[in-house]
Amino acid sequence: MTLSVAIVGSGPAGFYTADALLKADPECRIDIIDRLPTPYGLIRFGVAPDHEKTKNVMRGFARTASNERVNFFGDVDIGEALSLDELRELYDAVVLAVGAAHDRKLGIPGEDKAGVVGSASFVNWYNAHPDFVDRTPDLDTSSVVIIGAGNVAIDVARVLVKTPAEMAATDLPDYAAGPIQSAPISDVYMVARRGPVEAKFTNVELREMGHLEQCVPQVAAADLPDEVTGEMSPRDRRVREKNLETLRAFAGRGADEMPKRVHFVFFASPVEILGGEHVEAVRFERTRVEKGRAVGTGEHFEIACGLVVAAVGYLSLPVDGAPFDHKYGVVVNDEGRVGPGLYAVGWIKRGPTGVIGTNKPDGRDAAQQIIDDLGAGGGKPGREGLEALLRARGHRWVDFEDWQRIEAAEIAAAAEGAPRRKLYRREDFLAVLDEQRAAG
Repeated sequence: MTLSVAIVGSGPAGFYTADALLKADPECRIDIIDRLPTPYGLIRFGVAPDHEKTKNVMRGFARTASNERVNFFGDVDIGEALSLDELRELYDAVVLAVGAAHDRKLGIPGEDKAGVVGSASFVNWYNAHPDFVDRTPDLDTSSVVIIGAGNVAIDVARVLVKTPAEMAATDLPDYAAGPIQSAPISDVYMVARRGPVEAKFTNVELREMGHLEQCVPQVAAADLPDEVTGEMSPRDRRVREKNLETLRAFAGRGADEMPKRVHFVFFASPVEILGGEHVEAVRFERTRVEKGRAVGTGEHFEIACGLVVAAVGYLSLPVDGAPFDHKYGVVVNDEGRVGPGLYAVGWIKRGPTGVIGTNKPDGRDAAQQIIDDLGAGGGKPGREGLEALLRARGHRWVDFEDWQRIEAAEIAAAAEGAPRRKLYRREDFLAVLDEQRAAG
């Protein structure tokens, strides 16, 4: 019997799982289901608009989706269109690959003030995620504080200070480009609890901050150690040594070289968001690092600002019908196995860590587990059963050919030099399909 597998979520973890399954069992049938009309998840909505090369992985995902044994069901929300239990009745195996699209809280007083946003919300806003396009942040400020020292924090800082010319050949949507590029932002403070050696950004992203047209990086030389010490892998040591070298170069840059500045502030932990209804400043406690942990020193200082972006991590939400560990923000699983015929991959399995390629091993492991557990499959209805159920409920879906038509319309509408002009409302996605069908 042919093995039928449903993958819930069409981001990197979902596609890597589909690819691994096709290699493990060329006869299996795979349906990738997403609640949005668009595939690719984090690639479309999490990668910075000025990092188009990072999105090239979509080409490989498109080849997987175009395989005759794979179908895409976009605009199908598991939990609304049908339940997870119903899906499990239809398929031999169901793989949860829903990621982590929400923000972790800072857990400090004042974070509910206007002008305080999470990086997931902010990034999804400027990347045209349908759920976030109307959450326009207030950018009428000269000073922004970003709490965090990873690649997401650097992405946010870079997008805020780049010139219109630097962003012209990107897919930054007009509704975000206008407020960002007209904002009076002159200083962005990227604040880390620990030191430069512990910072999580990669060196490619860090170096890029030294080559912006109108913005100069600022680093206090006193925060930079003479060398990288401690136990770590050779790879981690190389990355940290490169970062330290880059930061040393930044420390020699003058604050008045350019009209805008990004300040790298280390050894500072946020303790309170200050202001009335709207944020006016952030109070920090200076820290020192002991055994890898940031320890408060009792000394405080403040940074005035009108916008705070908390880049302290993403969060998965519970999946109705699957056990959830609220402490760690993951589906309860045993190395990916959640229950009979139910598996998890990516951030919903192990938390929001790593880069895009970190999801590959999860996909390979899940594919092998499915083959080991189910062999040739149990003969459940699979795709035909899902299509019949959706039709019976009057639920329309977007298949991969539909998506390719939508994608072609985005590319055709792009400004000169830009890769695409993103659509971002469900009715606009479906309108493209309806207009093309009406035209024959």
